[in-house]
Amino acid sequence: MKTLAQHQQDVPGKVATRWDVMLLPWVACIVVALVVHFASPVLVNEYWQNVLRRVGVFVIAAVSLNIVNGYAGQFSMGHAGFMAVGAYVAGATTYYGSLLLHGSVNDPNFYYQGIGLMLGGIGLGCVVAAIAGYLVGLPSLRLRGDYLAIVTLGFGEIIRVMLELTKGQLDNAAAVKDAGAKLLIHLNGPSGFFGIPSYANLFWIFLFVSVTCLIAYRIKYSSTGRALLSIREDEIAARSMGVDLTKYKVRAFVLAAALGGVAGGLYSHIGANPSPTDAGFQRSFDVILLVVLGGLGSISGSVLAAIVLILLPEVLREAQQYRLIIFALLLIIMMIVRPKGLFGVKEIWELDWFTGWFSGKRRERKAGAK
Repeated sequence: MKTLAQHQQDVPGKVATRWDVMLLPWVACIVVALVVHFASPVLVNEYWQNVLRRVGVFVIAAVSLNIVNGYAGQFSMGHAGFMAVGAYVAGATTYYGSLLLHGSVNDPNFYYQGIGLMLGGIGLGCVVAAIAGYLVGLPSLRLRGDYLAIVTLGFGEIIRVMLELTKGQLDNAAAVKDAGAKLLIHLNGPSGFFGIPSYANLFWIFLFVSVTCLIAYRIKYSSTGRALLSIREDEIAARSMGVDLTKYKVRAFVLAAALGGVAGGLYSHIGANPSPTDAGFQRSFDVILLVVLGGLGSISGSVLAAIVLILLPEVLREAQQYRLIIFALLLIIMMIVRPKGLFGVKEIWELDWFTGWFSGKRRERKAGAK
């Protein structure tokens, strides 16, 4: 194997460093976000741009849940709870922070100056969701199968009930200052949290989408990812090879919860007011459906499933009376034809038809050049 110095001698004028490999994917994330942000207004109207925002949020939710349900082979049914934690923490940070800065919701700048508050709120929501994931995951991930599903489902219901018991939200800076730490209980109860500025445009959403997919990709093809996949396939064999089951399960659970908090934080800033029902079983089931249909362990499968299942109801909106029937039939056909999901544990670029198509194109180009 060549050393770095030998490689640099073989490639005059170029410096081969690991910084290129480390920085290029993150730069690509920014480029993808910029392309989506500036191309979307040219290609689609405002309505479909809003749909794309929802697509981005659920792509993050599906990819993050895939880390636990797909890589580690656990069955978590409380992902909506972590999304709700991130949504409320991020939304409250932006809303109450804007009140302190501008004094009132009637200030013209209230809904236009606060991108920093949104990013800080999303970061805080990510941390709080990760802490919640650790507190839930450490004791419960010693369980397996149905028992784990019941515990995580219970967590989501606890979050939902706690949010319903909160008091009404405040609407002026003086009340916020007087409340102090009691702001934590002023989340507007069953009605949901209103008035959060919609700062999450397509750039920010797809930047977080790209970063989430990159994180999931690097984990999957790292030693941690291999350990998680070994746990998924056979816990006894993984333990016999020295894999610390609890440590890796908790690590996956915390990371999935943190990214779920990011998805929730973005959700609260796209004009969708978070409510206690967002922490309920139905939302968790929706995200689980995306992961299962895409393929347990497949990043590209989760992304494609999220895109299709969010766009499909919108496409079928004209057939209102038949929409749910068509939607259900397509899901049934999908599970009959592809019982392991779209791509199984593989990625789209690892499938035989995909690699064969590209190799065929490559041979055609070489033949044409000759």
